[in-house]
Formats: sequence, structure tokens, C-alpha cells
Amino acid sequence: MPVDALVRWIADKSQIYTQHAYMRPLGVVAMVLGIDEEKGPQLFKCDPAGHFFGHKATSAGLKEQEAINFLEKKMKNDPAFSYEETVQTAISALQSVLQEDFKATEIEVPIFSSFFTTIFALIE
Repeated sequence: MPVDALVRWIADKSQIYTQHAYMRPLGVVAMVLGIDEEKGPQLFKCDPAGHFFGHKATSAGLKEQEAINFLEKKMKNDPAFSYEETVQTAISALQSVLQEDFKATEIEVPIFSSFFTTIFALIE
């Protein structure tokens, strides 16, 4: 199933709950990452109202806008990152937004590729 079709289905189901007063709306932002056979890796964010958008990088949660601003600045000049740059940018975004320093043992990074999916703990 193509990733965008899956996200469209999730968005449609979320939107149904906003149509009737007796149904409680889903208050969850879904971020869906998938690898499409034709388009390659894709990242979508779907809100409770049923809107969904594709992203190169995104954030959700309490300090979402701060993280998105950080990611936009980093990706402005070169949106194609290597694996190392991607992991470093994600950690830098967390550190900047949360204003904390992390030890390598405190973070796990999920790696998605067309060959494997696994979670790695960082090594200092």
C-alpha cells in the first residue's frame, strides 16, 4: 500500500470523528514514515481534523513550532542530509528546544531503510 494512501485513510478516519457532536475527536497527531516503492522514503503528518501534509522533517508536541523553526534553518541551504547529518540534526534539535544536553546512552535512534528497520543506541 502506498504511504500517501495509508495516510489519506488515517486522515479520513480522524476527520469522521469531527462531524458529529456525540463522537469525541481524536486528539492525536500521527506522524507516518514509510518507504514507497516508487517515491522512496516519505514522511507525513496527519492532524485530528483530517489534514495531512508531506514533510522532509517535522515535529509534534509541546514545542513543535520551535523545533520546526530549528529544522527549517538547518535544512534551508541543503535539504539532502547524509545519515550522520540527519542523526546529528535531530539530536541538535532536541537539545536546542529542550535546552538540555544528552548523553549518548540516553538516546535511541530508530533507523528505517528499505533493507532493514532497527533501533540503535548511540555510542559516545
